[in-house]
Amino acid sequence: MSKYIKQEMPDIHRNGEQKVYYRLKTERNIDTEEFIRSLHESFKGMNEADITRVMIATADHLSKLLGQGYSVTLNGIGTFKATIGLEKNKELDTLEPQTPQRNAQSIRMKGVNYRADKELIKKASKHCKLEREGIRRIHRSPYSKEERLELALQYLNEHGAMKVMNYVELTGLSRTVATLELKEFRQDPTSGIDFIGRGSAKVYVKKG
Repeated sequence: MSKYIKQEMPDIHRNGEQKVYYRLKTERNIDTEEFIRSLHESFKGMNEADITRVMIATADHLSKLLGQGYSVTLNGIGTFKATIGLEKNKELDTLEPQTPQRNAQSIRMKGVNYRADKELIKKASKHCKLEREGIRRIHRSPYSKEERLELALQYLNEHGAMKVMNYVELTGLSRTVATLELKEFRQDPTSGIDFIGRGSAKVYVKKG
């Protein structure tokens, strides 16, 4: 029996609406060894060592094809396609001819997109018998917005720079709401807060 959770969504638009979404509860992770054992139980024609060799060979060949620029479709499983992007801390270039253009050394493979086969979803759905697990609410900040700004400024006075997670710990907001609020502070010229850096290297600082 699978369990689902009714999860409160962040109030991104700050209109007081308490919207929810539903998510499947993950019971635990099945690692490769356990997957092979369970697969062997339903497929006695191969021993576990043979199944392991097939899985390793499949993963190796899949990585090779993805790295060579192919997308790969495995019937009943889905389609895999590599994604690329700039190296960490590299600035985006533009199409303007006078600006420096990125070369291949600045770009690398960033991940793999996966689109599930409809047949896989259909088969999984047959095994999915749901029961309700409960409701998960978002932790709300005990401080007003003005108090949160004051907390942020005090933190910057003491530490000089602040990451989003520091603000989450200070205020009790969710990461999503904290990120949006810091963006609002940065756009407000009277807040006294600015940021430097990009992506994971972004930190918030006091305006000079």
